[in-house]
Amino acid sequence: MSYTLMLSYNNGAERIFLPVLPEKIEVNQSGNSKSYDISQLGEVQVLTGHKLLDISFSGIFPAHPLYVSGQERVPFLEPSKYYHTLENWLSYQKPIRLTFSGSTLNLDLPVSIESFTYSESGGAVGDISYTLKLKEYRFYAAKKTPVEQSGGAATAAAPAAATNAPTRPDTRVQPKTYTLVSGDSLWKVAQKVLGSGTRYKEIQKLNGIQDSELTRLPVGKVLKLP
Repeated sequence: MSYTLMLSYNNGAERIFLPVLPEKIEVNQSGNSKSYDISQLGEVQVLTGHKLLDISFSGIFPAHPLYVSGQERVPFLEPSKYYHTLENWLSYQKPIRLTFSGSTLNLDLPVSIESFTYSESGGAVGDISYTLKLKEYRFYAAKKTPVEQSGGAATAAAPAAATNAPTRPDTRVQPKTYTLVSGDSLWKVAQKVLGSGTRYKEIQKLNGIQDSELTRLPVGKVLKLP
């Protein structure tokens, strides 16, 4: 059985595999019920779904390569690479993704970093001990409710059922600039970073590029993106 624990950011553009699996992963799930006092009935309890998962674990970032039985080999990185990456993600104030593959427990969900602490272990020079606390993240967005006129009175129409709704939101971070490399064209850049090559005109206009310059764009030129 192979075990892996990966943390990633920006839809997998940045990711780290923990080099040593934690001895224990704690997952706390609790209800979100509420109690009310009803006249002539007394206290009643209303179930309103469950609260967000709390996930925590501790481990080490070793100063030297280690191999743990049952875990796939992962590239060895210096301890500083791990804690600097996690510190950066914490500062971004955006969700990351936790992916854990085990024997019975499997997790694959967006989470926020609630706290991250680390220190150098006294008995093993260079090893970094850490504790990471995460909370399940739910993507949400305000929805516009159309208003229908019925008999002179405005009524809120029931929202239409979502069709073909994505099961996993796109968490990629849109870059603000792009540096041209060999073989690039504005069409390729628009396809790569904006999702459609037909949007190349937006990049051209934003950067003041003339039509005569389109076929001789210099490598290394930094383009502003819409």
